[in-house]
Amino acid sequence: MSGDYWNHNTHYHSVVLGAVPRGCGRALDVGCGDGLLVRRLAGRAAHVTGLDTSPEMIAKARELSAGQANVEFVEADLLTCDLEPASHDFVCSVAAVHHMDFGAALRAMAGTLRPGGSLVVISLAANAGVRDRALSAAGLPAHYYHRLRERGRAGDPGAPLVDPAMTWSEVRDEARRLLPGAVFQRHLLWRYSITWRKPR
Repeated sequence: MSGDYWNHNTHYHSVVLGAVPRGCGRALDVGCGDGLLVRRLAGRAAHVTGLDTSPEMIAKARELSAGQANVEFVEADLLTCDLEPASHDFVCSVAAVHHMDFGAALRAMAGTLRPGGSLVVISLAANAGVRDRALSAAGLPAHYYHRLRERGRAGDPGAPLVDPAMTWSEVRDEARRLLPGAVFQRHLLWRYSITWRKPR
């Protein structure tokens, strides 16, 4: 696959791909970066749109995805672009929502889902207290294991880095408030996942 590589974000692409509904028509990747996840989603959805605010990332995504007929990339901001309501069967975002207003981002992504559609968010949160720091420290062995295992495939698309402002518990509580029934999971490699299915 063109542009394939491994890092802490791509490590959890399997969580995203495993949640794509069967017979998925339209999928949306918010904060698509260089389009790696869009290209992976292309085999599971009829059409995939990658959305990103960076013109450099969109240009790179289009270059790396040349020849894939069922993908497109749009330079736009999730919170200001005109997304059609209830128009997607699947929406995802990896390591992007901590760059935005969290609540507004979740509401926008949920709003563009069709009833019965699925949402997956993977991102980062901040430590608050001894328990959080201890859980984060527990990820170090996994980090070094995967770095050795994926040696030669490690990579970074060059997207901008922003430290998360919300803590793990704040993310969990806000996600459950905004998306009743959402499942929050904290993962070893300093990421969390939120999975949710929109009621029919």
